[in-house]
Amino acid sequence: MLGFILFIVAYCLFWPLSILNLFFVEDKKGYFRSSALSLDKYANREFRTLWNKTLITANGYKFGAENETISSALGKNLRDGTLTKTGKILVAILSEKHCLNAIAE
Repeated sequence: MLGFILFIVAYCLFWPLSILNLFFVEDKKGYFRSSALSLDKYANREFRTLWNKTLITANGYKFGAENETISSALGKNLRDGTLTKTGKILVAILSEKHCLNAIAE
């Protein structure tokens, strides 16, 4: 139960602290892009089970690698031909070029 409470507290504090932090950042150029990239990497790791079950086939490149974006993992599965229909739709929304370029980042 304590773990769940800590999860709720952390989740509720994240957004207000992110906005507050913006006021303390001296060089704001790239702040939101950097934050979005960090969230992307976190989501790739945190939701790996969901992504692995819904976006790729059983033999696909697995989501969840530390410091990798969702787009990178999608790009590797696009390249390898291991996306599910849902994965292909997400790639179409993001763009194939973006996902393939994300592999190198």
